[in-house]
Amino acid sequence: MAAMTPTAPDTEAPAHTAAPRPAAARPRPGGRRRTGIWRGAVLALAGAYFLVPLLASFVFTVHVPGQGITFEAYTELLSADGFTESLLLSLGLAAATIVLSLLLAVPALIAVRVGSPRLRPVVEIMCMLPLVVPPIALVTGITTVLRWGPEHLSRTPLYQTFLAVQDERFPLVLVLAYTVLALPFVYRSLDAGLRAVDVPTLAEAARSCGASWPYVVLRVLLPNLRASIAGAAFLTLALVLGEFTIASLLGFQPFAVWIVSISGAQARMSVAVSVLSLLITWLLLLALSRAGTAPATAAAAPATPSRKES
Repeated sequence: MAAMTPTAPDTEAPAHTAAPRPAAARPRPGGRRRTGIWRGAVLALAGAYFLVPLLASFVFTVHVPGQGITFEAYTELLSADGFTESLLLSLGLAAATIVLSLLLAVPALIAVRVGSPRLRPVVEIMCMLPLVVPPIALVTGITTVLRWGPEHLSRTPLYQTFLAVQDERFPLVLVLAYTVLALPFVYRSLDAGLRAVDVPTLAEAARSCGASWPYVVLRVLLPNLRASIAGAAFLTLALVLGEFTIASLLGFQPFAVWIVSISGAQARMSVAVSVLSLLITWLLLLALSRAGTAPATAAAAPATPSRKES
């Protein structure tokens, strides 16, 4: 009898068969359902936390015991003395503060990111210092300077400058103070945007195509920083519309100070204007948020003249 040679077992599995999935890695059917329930509960609690006080304030303004439902608090608000002036003043101060803070922070942070990365800790410390100084100390220093200037500089051209920055129609001194207070928030928002973008590579690529530095900043870098710029404007607007200490101690009356001034004599109207100010602030912040999340169209770098083939 001939000896039978054992055949080697086929150890290679077919290419189309996949290894069985571990039981631990398989998605559980009830896991997503439980996550959705907890997420909905958290959102419901957060919504109730914000909306219930606002709804209670609205009911207080429209329900008068013995008279029923009335909207006199809102109809009288539009004709109240100082309402329109204070609201427009706050909006103007917010716009000027946003523009000034961005003009100071955006070029400085781009220059540090592109040319001098070692200076970044120095710039960060300088921008974070307003968080250490209390607003009451800041306004005390501002008051001291405003009193010292007219007394010692009355015979110099700077005397008119000290008077101009304290104009009640549009106090520039508040813009300067609010810019200092907003610097930490503007810096954090812009720094996060610059970290997410390879600024040196974009700038070098645009420069190699013949673009000038103003073109690089305005048409290449700023479109990529739209979300962070909108976030910085978002935080600055909220800070200016709600700031009370500096404006009150310096003797000016923006919107927040006007609300407090009428709260003692007309409580129902003060609550109505608070509700209205919240709605206005939310609408403005929503507009800024939509502007920051809108898709940006990338601008092409200027084309360099092509060389003629020899």
